[in-house]
Amino acid sequence: MEILTFGETMVLFNPESNGPLRYVHGFNKSIGGADSNVATALARLGHEVGWFSKLGNDEFGKYVQNTIRGEGVDVSRVRVTSKANTGILFKERFSGENPNVYYYRKDSAASKLSIEDLDLEYIKQAKIIHITGITPALSESARNVVFRVIEIAKESGIVISFDPNIRLKLWTLEEAKPVLLEIAKMSDIILPGISEGEMLLGTNDEKEIADKFIAMGCKIVAVKLGADGCYVVDQNDSKYVKGYQIEKPVDTVGAGDGFAAGFLSGILKGLGIEECGKFGNGVGAMATLVQGDMEGYPYLDQLLTFMGKKKGIDR
Repeated sequence: MEILTFGETMVLFNPESNGPLRYVHGFNKSIGGADSNVATALARLGHEVGWFSKLGNDEFGKYVQNTIRGEGVDVSRVRVTSKANTGILFKERFSGENPNVYYYRKDSAASKLSIEDLDLEYIKQAKIIHITGITPALSESARNVVFRVIEIAKESGIVISFDPNIRLKLWTLEEAKPVLLEIAKMSDIILPGISEGEMLLGTNDEKEIADKFIAMGCKIVAVKLGADGCYVVDQNDSKYVKGYQIEKPVDTVGAGDGFAAGFLSGILKGLGIEECGKFGNGVGAMATLVQGDMEGYPYLDQLLTFMGKKKGIDR
């Protein structure tokens, strides 16, 4: 297994029309979860990926597990419980704006994930473990899982990748900041956005953000700059990597997770930080072409064609 990630994936209801949800009567069902988004994108790029969580013993839990398995991700360590339900979320859309998100995940099955659910030998197989800042926000037991997985990774020489993914609907910044900074200090790769850097470090300057994370002990920092691309730094070099311009993005949700997957794919291929940034920018840009959290992630041939590294055949 090359990459392992874990965390909550919910059933996502996308409205068929824009406007307040009280006037919406039809929804399309899919799944949403930062960790499984990354896993799905990496699997489509040809990597061996595992994802685990805790799901309810309900139809929504079966749907989540079957969908992620269908993308080629190993879900053999997913736990199922009859004591809690699978979480759900609804999006609310207004033209030209990012969607509002309404969570129904309090006391969900994933929030019951605990250290006792971990398969330690399974975790030790991974080359990279990818963690998001959403999982420690779910509950104290889920937070304990995060730190136990980090401990196992450190003991086993596994690379730790971290996306802060701050969700202030789940916890306050005062609660989140010390926990996320503690995880950052133990991470090898960190993938913050500008707003996350500002919340955690008090600056919106990408160079300062990167320098501060490097000073904490991170080996590679990729600061996401949205449509402008990213600023990537390791202990020897730094590069601005230009983004791919999308004239009419359909849905920006999931683009950051796509960036993480593309960047980590580059790491696994042994590419330099600039090429990793290009891969990240490419997957992130393609994610915005399709409505849905993970539906737009490309397969490797599609990504290489989009990036101009391979000639596409239309007919």
